[in-house]
Amino acid sequence: MQHVLIPTDFSKNAWNATTYALLFFKNQKVVFHFLHIQISRKIDEDHDLQNTEMSTKKNISEEIKHSMKKWIQQVHTCCPNAKHTFKKQIVQTSFTEGIRAYIKDHNIEFIVMGAKGASRAKEVSIGSRTGAVITRIKCPILVIPEAANFKKPLQIGFPTDFNMLKKDRVLETLLTIADTNKSSIKVLRVAQNNKPLDDFQNKNRDHLKEILKDIPHSFHLIENKNLENTIQSFVTTMQIDLLAMVAKNLNFYQRILFKPQGRKISYHITTPFLILHE
Repeated sequence: MQHVLIPTDFSKNAWNATTYALLFFKNQKVVFHFLHIQISRKIDEDHDLQNTEMSTKKNISEEIKHSMKKWIQQVHTCCPNAKHTFKKQIVQTSFTEGIRAYIKDHNIEFIVMGAKGASRAKEVSIGSRTGAVITRIKCPILVIPEAANFKKPLQIGFPTDFNMLKKDRVLETLLTIADTNKSSIKVLRVAQNNKPLDDFQNKNRDHLKEILKDIPHSFHLIENKNLENTIQSFVTTMQIDLLAMVAKNLNFYQRILFKPQGRKISYHITTPFLILHE
């Protein structure tokens, strides 16, 4: 039985992430944990690690309790599934500390969160809270844009610069998803200069190839100085349903996840991201 955490603020964004998760895990036995974190005072996210106070009793409003009750009823009505069970909890704490504590206490194996909502005409980015969880919580995270509609992930894109050794256990979630959905993994290296792979990068490439030997896969090289536009072209051309990245390679993946200001990158609007942690 897998345990999946879905933080919710009862918004349209959170609901889209929820319905996506219910379909994503449709054929698996899963306990979904819906967690609402009520911030009782303004907390700077940069100080979450120092703020460990958490309460599940005092000052929880009746309105919030009612919203959670309605949320669970809506989930049951939307997607009845005998393989799925649901738990709910409301806590008062800082956001990332609440997530961290809940994962530890409930053996959470997977997180599903929404990306910040925005219209197609406006800038689209991953919200600060989702971004904080990505960078601070070591748990596989599936990030769902508000405009994303569920589609079975038959084509998974895996951008990498081969500068991080991909350990087998880091990629275990990716392999499981690919095996469950009979997916093909498209490994992409964006070469921003003509410099060939060094010995370390070649070693990592060979190791990754060995890890993927039992999964349909292919390796792709595109020479382009603009990483974001290259990813966009790759997603469109290869009809990518899910982009997977290893979070430890911060300099590389942050350029893909956190869109540079002034650029309109459409894969941020419709393509889910799978963030893998050690």
